Amino acid sequence: MSPVFMGIPLILLALALPWILLPNPTLRWLSNRFLALQNWAIGNATQQLFSPINPNGHNWAILLIPLLLFLITLNMLGILPYTFTPTTQLSINLGIATPLWLATVILGMRKQPTIALSHILPMGTPNLLIPILIIIETISLFVRPVALAVRMTANLTAGHLLMQLIATAGFVLMSNMPVIALNIWIGLFLLALLEMAVAMIPA
Repeated sequence: MSPVFMGIPLILLALALPWILLPNPTLRWLSNRFLALQNWAIGNATQQLFSPINPNGHNWAILLIPLLLFLITLNMLGILPYTFTPTTQLSINLGIATPLWLATVILGMRKQPTIALSHILPMGTPNLLIPILIIIETISLFVRPVALAVRMTANLTAGHLLMQLIATAGFVLMSNMPVIALNIWIGLFLLALLEMAVAMIPA
């Protein structure tokens, strides 16, 4: 459950505050280094994600690139101590995944119904397998947002839980066995680096 402080659910703060970390774009030709780095990263990510896609699909960049930044900041938030990661909640991940999945399915059926429906039944399928394959592919289509949401929740929850357990072991062993505690802290530092990658990849 989300922690509550003075009657305010901290999940609301955790969802709203990451946007403050991103600098506002300016109309000046020369901006600061952080803004230049942010613009370079956004431009690079947009080019990598949308270059293989049909030019009509580039309109999705307006929605997907801010979502990418939002998920990365929320996921990275959990690496900081005494913070709450909203994306470890299945309800948040499902709330983000389901409308986007539904939008892609509806738009696909509306704009190119034959191509959208052809994914349900691959070419060259034997006649006996056609009804079974249609049922299996339809179920897999409906399960997709749940699978993505569960995957992101499980990845982040497992990583944060492991960091918590290792940090607790380091604190407990610090007075009795300092050499082992030092090794544990080095392992925790390496795990934190791995968690930073895990925070970015699911986004």
